[in-house]
Amino acid sequence: MEFPEILEAVCARADAAAAAQQALAQAPAERKDTLLEAIADALCEHAERIAAANAADMEAARAAGMDEGKLDRLLFDAARVRASADGVRHVATLPDPIGEVVRGSTLSNGLKLRQVRVPLGVIGMIYEARPNVTVDVASLCLKSGNAAILRGGHAAERTNAATLGVIGGVLGERGLDPALIATVDDFGRDGATAMMEARGHIDVLVPRGGRGLIQAVVANSKVPVIETGAGNVHLYMDRAGDPAKAVPIVLNAKTQRVGVCNAAEKLLVHRDVAGSFLPQVAAALFEHGVTIHADDRAYAIIDAALPGHADPRLDHPGKAGLAHATDGDWDTEYLALQIGVKVVDSLDEAIAHINAHSTGHTESIVTEDYRAVEEFTARIDSAVVMVNASTRFTDGGVFGFGAELGISTQKMHARGPMGLTEMTTTKWIGYGNGQVRR
Repeated sequence: MEFPEILEAVCARADAAAAAQQALAQAPAERKDTLLEAIADALCEHAERIAAANAADMEAARAAGMDEGKLDRLLFDAARVRASADGVRHVATLPDPIGEVVRGSTLSNGLKLRQVRVPLGVIGMIYEARPNVTVDVASLCLKSGNAAILRGGHAAERTNAATLGVIGGVLGERGLDPALIATVDDFGRDGATAMMEARGHIDVLVPRGGRGLIQAVVANSKVPVIETGAGNVHLYMDRAGDPAKAVPIVLNAKTQRVGVCNAAEKLLVHRDVAGSFLPQVAAALFEHGVTIHADDRAYAIIDAALPGHADPRLDHPGKAGLAHATDGDWDTEYLALQIGVKVVDSLDEAIAHINAHSTGHTESIVTEDYRAVEEFTARIDSAVVMVNASTRFTDGGVFGFGAELGISTQKMHARGPMGLTEMTTTKWIGYGNGQVRR
């Protein structure tokens, strides 16, 4: 098909989703919750079938040379399918935001004003190698009365098709149009381009993936975009930080899952504790196979304390060890067993560096100094700020949302993990009794 035909087809799917969404928007919470429970049951029932489709995607991705971080995101085995089903059940237990009165007042003439939550409409998602997102988005959209148009990427195409087949089957059985949760994967990359062109058919577009994907959508979309973040995530070890807390926090933030946007990519260390702390944390990171890209001061401290780890061949992604950081390292989201390490002279310098290089996702400070906490949390310009805790907690499921649409790093409408409330907009209703404006 030529692109104009693809654009027409994508707009037609979006229009079908919008028509189906009108019925869903009026559905009572009980019906939506029952629907989600049925979807969770079906996902568990068909977990092995979805996992088999995922195994084929995984095999193809490995053959194509996909790195381990992305392979971890792509994996959707039976255990992960069932875990996603648990997330769907959690969403079903959450309060329905639709119809909630945000605020209201009565004017002097007796006109009653109410601002109430309503669905956004048709939400478009462009994402890559993240099949769990298919389930998360479907559950959140259905609960919040929205429809979804999905482009889940070539790498997960079999997995997404199997998952959407299960979800669509439940929708049909429950008297709802399967067009509510539709895919454009069959159009390949042109399907994503068409989504960006579908202004007036798709209400909002949410890209979720690497920095390149997100920036391409932000730069080229004619549809309003909620920008989700690549995660150039920072940890700062303050002069008053407790190493007994800091080392486990760094290890968890960097190594628990490397291919996720809330994994730590940079470690800043105050000069007053660098000499004692850096050898401790570097030894732990080396044990876990992490390559450290260190600035000159950090490099000298680590190399002197832990000789034998420096290797000029490590000035590029490769085996674990000690490498010299380049200017480009401070803006790099590794999504791998690599971390940038820098010594800073002050809290002010740490904050300035983070605000200059962060993608606005999550930053964390380790300190026992209350004033440092207040300064850091007030001045860091990111969606989430942690204190004495791992950055890995920035997650809709962990925050109690059941799932998340993504983690917004922009400042309009939604910021941070996006759950049900962030998938609504509002409208004003005025209740009068014949009032006219004079």
